[in-house]
Amino acid sequence: MTCNILILGGTADARQLAEQLADMPGLSTTVSLAGRTARPRQLPGQVRVGGFGGAEGLARYLVEHRIDILVDATHPFAAGISTNAVAAAERASVPLVTLTRPQWERVAGDRWLDARGVAHAASLLGSEPSTVFLAIGRQEVAPFTDYARHRYIVRSVDPVPADELPSGSTVILDRGPFDMEAEKRLFETHGVDVVVSKNSGGSATYGKIAAARALQLPVVMIARPPHISLGKPAVNVEAAMLRIRHLAGLPIERGE
Repeated sequence: MTCNILILGGTADARQLAEQLADMPGLSTTVSLAGRTARPRQLPGQVRVGGFGGAEGLARYLVEHRIDILVDATHPFAAGISTNAVAAAERASVPLVTLTRPQWERVAGDRWLDARGVAHAASLLGSEPSTVFLAIGRQEVAPFTDYARHRYIVRSVDPVPADELPSGSTVILDRGPFDMEAEKRLFETHGVDVVVSKNSGGSATYGKIAAARALQLPVVMIARPPHISLGKPAVNVEAAMLRIRHLAGLPIERGE
């Protein structure tokens, strides 16, 4: 009997998980993307794009498509989707595996300013004009238009709507991962004074944090929103795979 798995994705972790599951017999995997990225990376298996219509819509999908395991591998800042995943899994009586990578922690040399959210981060930039590096997602840039005294370097996978860009912004379209040395060169080339970042965790975008530390630049670090799950989240792809194998009734390899 085939075990049907639905992965709520859009992250590098979700892609790695789908790649590992694709080669396993007895599993049928579908990755669901919200559709916010115009050029998503190619994924193995089946892919669906678009929302479900809230928790009720997701629960209905789980039942209608006979989903056996739901995996929430969305971005740590996608709190709404994660909340819907918990509610839908409970309504449909489907086990939920939540994959949430640990957040970054301060280390010696970091100059972090803690921000409660994006609007708070913008207010922490200070009164002196600065060159600010933003790599927080194209949908989060708009609050910075109220702080036009600064010059912004905006990096995004997809273009940011012109009316949501601060005046005079420099836009860089690129996709990670980004290493520390490349980020240092970028910051030095553009004369960056301060970095604004979400505390996403993981290694793919940590380069900017390490580069800021090396250059002694302050980082306005946006805290994660409250995140709920059913049980303790898996902290990496390997831990998520172990739980999926157990739920699917697959043998656990020695050492796992």
